[in-house]
Amino acid sequence: MNDATKPLPALFRRLRYQILLGWLIAVAMPIALSWILLDIPVYMSTQYITAIGASMSLAAGVFAFRRLHIFPGIAAGGYVVMAISATFGLLAIALILLRLDYSRVLLTVIYIASVIVFTLMHLLIGSRQRYRMGVVPGGRTEDLPLLKKVVWCRLERIDMTVPALDGVVADLHFDHSDAWDKRITDLVLDGIPVYDVRQAIEQLTGRVEVERLSENTLGALNPNDIFLQIKAGVDVVVAAVALLLLAPLMIVIGLAVRWETPGPALFRQYRTGFRARPFIVHKFRTMRIADPATLDASDDRTRAMTQVNDTRITRLGAFLRRTRLDELPQLINVVRGEMSLIGPRPEAAELTSWYEQEIPFYHYRHIIKPGITGWAQINQGHVTAVAQIREKLHLDFYYVKNFSFWLDVLIVIRTLQTMISGSGAR
Repeated sequence: MNDATKPLPALFRRLRYQILLGWLIAVAMPIALSWILLDIPVYMSTQYITAIGASMSLAAGVFAFRRLHIFPGIAAGGYVVMAISATFGLLAIALILLRLDYSRVLLTVIYIASVIVFTLMHLLIGSRQRYRMGVVPGGRTEDLPLLKKVVWCRLERIDMTVPALDGVVADLHFDHSDAWDKRITDLVLDGIPVYDVRQAIEQLTGRVEVERLSENTLGALNPNDIFLQIKAGVDVVVAAVALLLLAPLMIVIGLAVRWETPGPALFRQYRTGFRARPFIVHKFRTMRIADPATLDASDDRTRAMTQVNDTRITRLGAFLRRTRLDELPQLINVVRGEMSLIGPRPEAAELTSWYEQEIPFYHYRHIIKPGITGWAQINQGHVTAVAQIREKLHLDFYYVKNFSFWLDVLIVIRTLQTMISGSGAR
C-alpha cells in the first residue's frame, strides 16, 4: 500500500484536534504576537471581543465545511474558504450592528490566517484521507464501484483479523450463513459501523438507484414537511427580493434578446411541477422562432429537447445558457409558488409523459417542487436521452432522500461556480 492510501493517524482525523491546532495558529498566535510586539494586552475590550468572536466564527466555519463535506463530490479546498468567509462575514455584520468595539486589523489577520491554515490542513490531511471499508462477501458487494476516496478491504474469511476500518459494508438483504451473521453482529458490538451496500453506494456516489426501490425505500424518500414549509416561505421572500434587485439586468437581457432575433423576449412552456401538476415556466428565449408552416404537430417531443450543438440556439442564447442567466425569469414562478429555488428541474410536459413510460418510478420525482437549480443539474447538466435521464433520476432521488439545509447550501455554491465558469450546462 502506498503512502496515498495509508490511513491517517486518528489524532489528525478528529475534528476537535484540527480545530484546536487551527485555533492555536490562527487565533492565539496573532493575539500573542500583538501583545508581545505591539504591547496590546489581551484583556483590552477590543482584543478579547475580537478573540471570542473570531474563535466562534472559526469553529462555525469549520463545522459548516464538515457538514458540506459529507456529501459526495466534495474535495476542493475552495469550500473551506467559502465556509470560513461566510462565518467571519456574519461576525463582522454582527459586531457592526451591535456597535461593539473590536480590532479590525486583528480580525482581518485572524481571518486570513484561518483561511490559510485550514486550506493547508485540508490539502495535507483531508485530501489524502482514504476511507478503509471492510467488505463482507455475498450479494451486491461482489460488484462495488472503484472510488478514489475508498479502499475496499475484502473480508475473505470469517476468522480473518480485521484491520483498522472506518466501517464495514455488507448486503444485508443477502442470505448470509449463520456464522457470517454472527460475525457481522460481533463487528457492530466492537464499535465498527456496518452499512448496507445500497446505503454505502448512495452516500459515496450521490445517487439513489430507482430500479430496485422497495416500498420501504419509497417511504424513506418522503421529505420533511416542516422543512418544506420553511423552505417555501424562504423561497418566496428571496425570489421577490432578487426580482427587485435584478430587474434592471433582466430588462437589459430582454431588450438584447429582442434585438438579436425577431420574437418575444420570454419563452413560455408547459412543464410538469409539484405533484405532477402542469404549469407554465418562464425563461429568456435562447432559440430562434421556428416558422409555423414548417412545424410538424407529431414532432412535439423532439422540439422540446435541446440537442448538443443545437443550431436553433442564438449567440446570445448560448451565453445565457452557459451562465444560467436565461433562468432568471423563473423567479416569477418561485414567487407564484410553482417552483422552488432548489429542486429537481421541471421537464416539458411532452417529455414527462415519455419518461414515465420508459423509466420506473419517474413520476416520484414530483414529490417536491421543481427548482431553478438542483443536485442533478450541478452534477450532470442538461440531458435528454432515456439512459441519461435515468441517471439524472438517480441524482434527483438522492436530493429528495437527503433533503436538507446543508445540501441546499452546497447546491447554491456549486451553481455559482457553474455560472462563473460556464461549465455543466447548455
